[in-house]
Amino acid sequence: MIAIIDYGMSNLRSVRHAFEYLGTDARIVDDPTTLRNARAIVLPGDGAFGPATENLRGFGWLEPMHEAIARGVPFLGICLGMQLLFDSSQENGEHRGLGILRGRVKKFPRDAGKIPQIGWNQLRVNPTSRFLADVRDGTYAYFVHSYYCEADDANAIAARTEYGIEYASVVEHDNVWGAQFHPEKSGADGLKMLGNFLSIV
Repeated sequence: MIAIIDYGMSNLRSVRHAFEYLGTDARIVDDPTTLRNARAIVLPGDGAFGPATENLRGFGWLEPMHEAIARGVPFLGICLGMQLLFDSSQENGEHRGLGILRGRVKKFPRDAGKIPQIGWNQLRVNPTSRFLADVRDGTYAYFVHSYYCEADDANAIAARTEYGIEYASVVEHDNVWGAQFHPEKSGADGLKMLGNFLSIV
């Protein structure tokens, strides 16, 4: 079972439908104890970083998530879910993240373009990425965000995207992956990425 975490900060159905289209058992879960039996975990997210961390903490998700990752359970963060993997965020003040990946979340500079970035943008793909296996360099994906991830470990960056600055749009470290864009809304290429994740699972 692929557990899609419901912590009150996301449109979960499109993610579930994408996995179901790929023929796998994906369930939206609101009980942290369900992570004990999950084959993989997906943390989607829309909205602001601070309220998201408050919800994860308040609903009791933090310890079960960390325990699952430590056991080697494949974990995928999508959009805000990727940002939450990092140490901290500057969104509406300073907020502590999950600390699974080293780095911070910053706001795009004013001269980057229209903020939030909404729409299609390209991925500069690291060919060694398992999540992006057989995804061509320059592939377009669908983004909606005002903040970007600055990763301390360059080796964890599986793809980069340019929007005024160059930033990490896919991260990959051990059994943890993150996509700043929405693969479930990125057409056939996005489904290929989710299929790659399932192959890893």
